[in-house]
Amino acid sequence: MNEHYNPAEVERAAQEFWEQNRSFEVTEDPSKEKFYCLAMFPYPSGRLHMGHVRNYTITDVIARYQRMQGKNVLHPMGWDAFGLPAENAAIKNNTAPAKWTYANTDYMRNQLKALGFGFDWSREVTTCKPDYYRWEQWFFTRLYEKGLAYKKVSSVNWCPKDETVLANEQVENGCCWRCDTPVVRKEIPQWFIRITDYAEELLNDLDKLPDWPEQVKTMQRNWIGKSRGVEMRFDLAQSVGEHKAFEVYTTRPDTLMGVTYVSLAAQHPIALHLAKDNAELAAFIESCKVQSVAEADMANMEKRGMDTGIKARHPITGEEVAVWVANYVLMDYGSGAVMAVPAHDQRDYEFAQKYGLPIKQVIAPSNGDAIDLSKAAFVEKGVLVNSGEFDGLDFDAAFAAISQTLAAANKGRVTTNYRLRDWGVSRQRYWGAPIPIFNLPDGGEIPVPPHKLPILLPEDVVMDGVQSPIKADPNWRKDELDGQPVERETDTFDTFMESSWYYARYTCPNADSMIDPVKANYWLPVDQYVGGIEHAILHLLYARFFHKLMRDEGLVQCDEPFSRLLCQGMVNAESFYIRKDGRTEWIAPEFVTVERDEKGKMVRAFHKETGEQLESGGVIKMSKSKNNGVDPETVIQQYGADTVRLFTMFAAPPEQSLEWTDTGVEGASRFLRRLWKSVASHLEAGQPGQLDPSQLNDQQRALRRKTHETIQKVSDDFGRRQTFNTAIAAVMELLNEVSRQADRSTPIGLAVEREAIETAVLLLAPIVPHICHSLWQALGNGDDVLNAPWPKYDPSALVRSAVEVVAQVNGKVRGKFEAPVDAPQAELEKLALAEENVQRFIDGKTVVKVIVVPNKLVNIVVK
Repeated sequence: MNEHYNPAEVERAAQEFWEQNRSFEVTEDPSKEKFYCLAMFPYPSGRLHMGHVRNYTITDVIARYQRMQGKNVLHPMGWDAFGLPAENAAIKNNTAPAKWTYANTDYMRNQLKALGFGFDWSREVTTCKPDYYRWEQWFFTRLYEKGLAYKKVSSVNWCPKDETVLANEQVENGCCWRCDTPVVRKEIPQWFIRITDYAEELLNDLDKLPDWPEQVKTMQRNWIGKSRGVEMRFDLAQSVGEHKAFEVYTTRPDTLMGVTYVSLAAQHPIALHLAKDNAELAAFIESCKVQSVAEADMANMEKRGMDTGIKARHPITGEEVAVWVANYVLMDYGSGAVMAVPAHDQRDYEFAQKYGLPIKQVIAPSNGDAIDLSKAAFVEKGVLVNSGEFDGLDFDAAFAAISQTLAAANKGRVTTNYRLRDWGVSRQRYWGAPIPIFNLPDGGEIPVPPHKLPILLPEDVVMDGVQSPIKADPNWRKDELDGQPVERETDTFDTFMESSWYYARYTCPNADSMIDPVKANYWLPVDQYVGGIEHAILHLLYARFFHKLMRDEGLVQCDEPFSRLLCQGMVNAESFYIRKDGRTEWIAPEFVTVERDEKGKMVRAFHKETGEQLESGGVIKMSKSKNNGVDPETVIQQYGADTVRLFTMFAAPPEQSLEWTDTGVEGASRFLRRLWKSVASHLEAGQPGQLDPSQLNDQQRALRRKTHETIQKVSDDFGRRQTFNTAIAAVMELLNEVSRQADRSTPIGLAVEREAIETAVLLLAPIVPHICHSLWQALGNGDDVLNAPWPKYDPSALVRSAVEVVAQVNGKVRGKFEAPVDAPQAELEKLALAEENVQRFIDGKTVVKVIVVPNKLVNIVVK
């Protein structure tokens, strides 16, 4: 065995072995326990970043560990290949999105292989290929036939100059990102899927996921937003066309007696009817279109409104209140109308202050404190005041009493609402799966029949940066059905559609149907899913919803797609910048020289080429914008893939942020060289004999005990705790113990050392598989370490004949001594008092008492 570690050579040999032996290809095997390990698949942006490396290293470590447990492990990979970034890149690079995407997948696939990830590439899925999106189209037609997919007119962001719909991320400061034209709201027909039909199940089934982070489940619960409230009717004092009343939903019926006006959304039918004969109101409604209507923006946006001049009657008192149209009321939420209680709602308060509307207090703090309504609304729950017969009631009592009063008057009822809205799946972009609908010449639409699927997206196109090529191509839009002309839908699917079921397609990527239930039900649910917390709401919620839709179609059996979820932390790095001509220029790390103090803290930083002093931007998330990313390829070329993997897993627990440091990477490299050298020197020392535990001396027993303590700890760290950093630290301690305790003077001593070293190799194999592949074979094991069983600890090896006991005087450690396990109290006292340093601290003093904790410590109290 070469005593010098050559990462490039070692990694090339291991990867060739895995490739030739198809080591990671799996099939269904009912005789074995399955384990499905999955990382969220990447968008093929062109190059891997360190976030990718961390994500896929985590799943690769888990998959390899589970394989060593004897399980049948599925660990697939694919590409989330549709989406707006490909369109933008194609426009920028004067190419077609398909060509750009396929080139990127080829490059990134090679990068993943260079890191030694054990993916089953025979199951690779690329979402922009027809063999994938065909089945997505087919499934949508099934949803349409069931009434779960529908079309309705909805608001979109519209650029009047480019005459195109913009995604939310393309609207910058209210303007088009491309031409800086102010964006307006436009009402156009769009396709939706009824996720609201599954709101209650999506909420309740979170309780079936004990191995999901509580933070993620809380985020989903809040997004679904189940609330119990009262739906009530406000009658109009005078009819407005056919409208004689409107509905309001509130979770705070206790504030009903504080209503001083009501507000309608700009698109409310009553507001639109009034605008027909009111030019000023029509102009105001039109102005509301030129604003963001995202719910998240409501709190901070300028509150604007207009009095319609009509009145509504309070549902309990019958008093008339003004009806306003307000820009902070959304038509897509609730009924598009709100009862305004400015004393107890901050948005209503700001609106009332601006327009001089009445503010009436009807809630007081339960503890009797005074409130100052001249500064802000009082939004907490309390007791009712100024509310007539309801005075003195707390929230629960008021909720019951007021809802009963409304119900008795046939003006309201208690109901449950959800914040969740139906999933809008239409995108007016090109690079996506065409929605499989035929529009009929005489109006209406029908789903594309199965024999006409897939509706292919043309890949050889020219992007003009404005209109979707399929919208601009009349020939593509034309089709026929049963000899009759029809027109294809030109909207494409939201890319969340593709990422909502890819995990199921991995189980049967070549099936001539959407899902092969036999294969899917063998592998599903995913046993371990890993991805960023940024996907905690929409991707995971849509995937859970899509899974339930597939279950109800008979394609899968289980209720949830992912049993265990791990959200890995970000990869952070130092950042540096310089200010030039009033702008900030971020400097890449390879151009930075850093001076540090003895504790490693930065003293100053300079540009390597210009010598200019740089400012520190702190340790922040790696990103292109801050130019502080580290190219994985560069690090692999310098240190090897195993070093990158080891550092990634050792620097922090997987769910916490990881700080990338050059010194940490160098430390990981040093450890691997040391591991290699330890095996080489052990092999040079001679042939080990048989390991007979009964023949070991104290030194050999101590090393063997450390070996099996390490197996016990690392097994728990890998399996239950998933704290891989502490597992690595434990193996490092074991190798330190080998250096101190190894006895090479006898064959049995070499046997104890061999057990320790082989254990270290096995325990590290999931993390640094290339070097362990070589070392395992060098140690005389013919099989690939990938197929070696995970070591099991020997309980008898953990038994100690003696323990180290701490001797204290008045609670301070003054010595340590060895004592027989479970030694009597009197013997421990005697041994502690005999310690030389202990005698120094009790000399001339009176021993008041002695406290003994068996096998741990003796505390001598003196005065």
